[in-house]
Amino acid sequence: MAALRRRALVRLAVLAALVAAAFLIVASSGSLSARRVQGWVDGYGIAGPLVFVAVSSALTVCLFPGPLLAGASGLLFGTALGTPVSIASATLGATLAFGLARGLAHDAVTQLQGRRVAALRAFVGRRGFLSVLYARIAPGVPYNLVNYAAGLSPVALRAFVAATALGCAPRAFAYTALGGSLDDLGSPEALIAVGVLAAMAVGGLLLARRDLRRGRAAA
Repeated sequence: MAALRRRALVRLAVLAALVAAAFLIVASSGSLSARRVQGWVDGYGIAGPLVFVAVSSALTVCLFPGPLLAGASGLLFGTALGTPVSIASATLGATLAFGLARGLAHDAVTQLQGRRVAALRAFVGRRGFLSVLYARIAPGVPYNLVNYAAGLSPVALRAFVAATALGCAPRAFAYTALGGSLDDLGSPEALIAVGVLAAMAVGGLLLARRDLRRGRAAA
């Protein structure tokens, strides 16, 4: 039993080390900014959106801030094209991080969990789609950490992908619109984006409070 727990702890440590190393490599390559991402992708012409999705997805795995990526998408492609590009990038990157956590350490968490954690994980797993959707909508919940936490939970991949695409869409639009409107933050597009972020914050807080009460009851 002790050997199983040690192996489980090692697998969790390997996952944490890989994520930390990826972040440090990206961070040490230069300033983490939307302009830097723009520089990586600019010049690819019609292939630019596909290149951006690939680069952005990889950076999401490395814990690069999502709002900066969406802002870079707005700078590069404008709101109309940048929004679906941002949603695709965020969803693909989240799925890659989910798969990494699921493959490396999901079983390790199962071996280490206590009764309360098992009950909470079962609750999250039963409500997989809604659990992820609420986490995407609630303000202040780190997007990138949710990717890895969901991979360690019993949430099904299909439910995770669907909830991520739906839940990240409003903020992806808002940050993309703001990125594309940096030269005119008083434009109708920018004002709508701010309104969307405010509505998401209020609605997310209400949903988070209700979901937290349900989670505590389940635990």
